[in-house]
Amino acid sequence: MRPVTKHAVPPAGDICRLSAVELAEGIRRRRFSVREVVGAFLDRIEAVNPQVNAIVSLREHADILAEADRADAHLARGGEAGSLYGLPIAIKDLAQTKGLRTTFGSPIFADFIPDTDDFFVERVREAGAIIIGKTNVPEFGLGSNTYNPVFGPTLNAFDPALTAGGSSGGAAVALALDMVPIADGSDFGGSLRNPAAYNNVYGFRPSQGLVPAGPDVDVFHSQMGVEGPMGRSVRDIALLLDEQAGYHPYAPLSHDKTGSFLDGLRTKASGGRIAWLGDLGGRLPTEPGVLDLCEAALARFADASFHSEALVPDVDFEALWQAFVTLRQASSGCGLKVHYDDPAKRGLLKPEAVWEVEQAMRLTAAQIHAATVRRTSWHRTLLSLFERFDLIALPTAQVFPFDVTTHWPREVAGRTMDSYHRWMQVSAFATLGGCPALNVPAGFDGKGRPMGMQLIGCPRGDLAVLKAGASYEATLPWAAGAA
Repeated sequence: MRPVTKHAVPPAGDICRLSAVELAEGIRRRRFSVREVVGAFLDRIEAVNPQVNAIVSLREHADILAEADRADAHLARGGEAGSLYGLPIAIKDLAQTKGLRTTFGSPIFADFIPDTDDFFVERVREAGAIIIGKTNVPEFGLGSNTYNPVFGPTLNAFDPALTAGGSSGGAAVALALDMVPIADGSDFGGSLRNPAAYNNVYGFRPSQGLVPAGPDVDVFHSQMGVEGPMGRSVRDIALLLDEQAGYHPYAPLSHDKTGSFLDGLRTKASGGRIAWLGDLGGRLPTEPGVLDLCEAALARFADASFHSEALVPDVDFEALWQAFVTLRQASSGCGLKVHYDDPAKRGLLKPEAVWEVEQAMRLTAAQIHAATVRRTSWHRTLLSLFERFDLIALPTAQVFPFDVTTHWPREVAGRTMDSYHRWMQVSAFATLGGCPALNVPAGFDGKGRPMGMQLIGCPRGDLAVLKAGASYEATLPWAAGAA
């Protein structure tokens, strides 16, 4: 059973409820035709998407089905089938898709049609997936609330009054409501983990460099944002990650994977130790009920031979947060400055984007250097923790999904938020460490609001994190997504 959505949508058909792994195998074994699978998901999108606005820039049905027919003809001739062959996927609207509108959620790019794919998009195509459209995002991915002036807001998969989170909000909702079997996301300050938590699905931020980013104008400095997979199961995440991951010569900070993540999940995790950081001893303002759900989720790990221990590292977390803000401004703010400098475009930027740019313009080289030094110190702290623990656990967000018309929470647990992303401070720790982090569904509060817990692993320990997540998944009395 899966939790019930408040949206008045029909139940998904049998095909749309199957996992991506099952669908891909079924297509290769000719149990389903590609047209049958793609057609089922297109029908689901037609029935559900008008209520939630998760998928945007949807291609013409006839064109998509014609591509499905060509895929079936290829199989009929005995052609090879990649691991994602015939699976429909909608790409996050922050990633370039050749020949398909990519807006970045901004009116500046409302009519932009790229002539190239992002590296991971190219790999997804080569693996046989059929790109049907895009998933909605906040403008330039800023703020964990998916709304923009091009397409409007994406609504939470469980409650139309609540935010879907972001920036991968469209992807998370499309997954939760069975409109796509698998989805990509990206994550800088929780943009992949948070919407997964808010929509009861899985979202994986890989280790820095595992999934090559680009093409981009900067391939060395802007490396805290990463691409990653989202799914309704950990195995589905591994399926997509196998194709996304691996070295690319035009992404010099990328690196090779050591093997198949999906094959690696064939052996179970052997247990281990988890450091539970909670709200850092009260340092993180957290809405009542969040910690309770996460601690109950943490207790499930005992069934998989994982033992948890409460811990608060001796770290200046405020200074660490300020280092994150500085490095984000130096990256995102400077990247947006080209639009800010154009008088015709500046007025089209949302206030959060303007703030990032103007703060970046005030930074000095000394401040950026100090932030990188602080980040390095945190990385060393993490490595020392991973000598004692296999995983670090934290809530995925500090608040439950909030009113979709509220751009961001101004106050959490009686404390004023001093920026549009302060309430997502909990996501910065994995980002600054370059660590893999998996959101697992933690459950629902008494108001029916979802929450997630993030499992953080040692840098390049991606498979170990996924194995732990699969062990946790096996303890859940419900499946990911919404019924």
